[in-house]
Amino acid sequence: MLMRSPFNAVGVLASSTALLVCLAGCGKPRIVPRVAPGVRLQSITVTSPSFAEGARIPVDHTCDGKDLIPELVLSSPPENTKSLVLIVEDPDAPNGTFTHMVAFNVSPDLRKLPGGPELTGAGDAARFGLNDFQVAHYSGPCPPKGEAHRYRFRVVALDTVLNLPEGAPIAQVEEAIDGHIIGEGTLTGHFGH
Repeated sequence: MLMRSPFNAVGVLASSTALLVCLAGCGKPRIVPRVAPGVRLQSITVTSPSFAEGARIPVDHTCDGKDLIPELVLSSPPENTKSLVLIVEDPDAPNGTFTHMVAFNVSPDLRKLPGGPELTGAGDAARFGLNDFQVAHYSGPCPPKGEAHRYRFRVVALDTVLNLPEGAPIAQVEEAIDGHIIGEGTLTGHFGH
């Protein structure tokens, strides 16, 4: 008696193709960037005249408004800072932390980002990376209707300047800053529709 296998050639081919597509499209998992070796992480104070720590982010800085970067005020970064990275992220997103903005090679002399649609005053080398909306600019808070999420405005001081092009994906920026972090600060606000 001839036994039939529960697997057929079409099923095996379809499963193999799906696995290859996932491996090609899924990419490497994102890393958690580490502090520079032998460095004690220093604190940077981040504030905004637009909203206080833990307060509601004004609508003009969200997808319901003008989608403008809020004004940010920074304390001095650590002494050996070569560049800053600005990251805006939603840690409450359903599928894990969602990046709304990444900007790198921001001048270490920056003490006030005026806000608006661009990186005005951030230095000639400042570049936007690709956020999780797949665009190279600020995309304001925009949680699902009926939900309120927290949004972190992070400033990271580095002991290096990144050799990355405009539009580098957040995962590539995180890989490049790994082992180069010497200071960090965060301002957190919330928004809901």
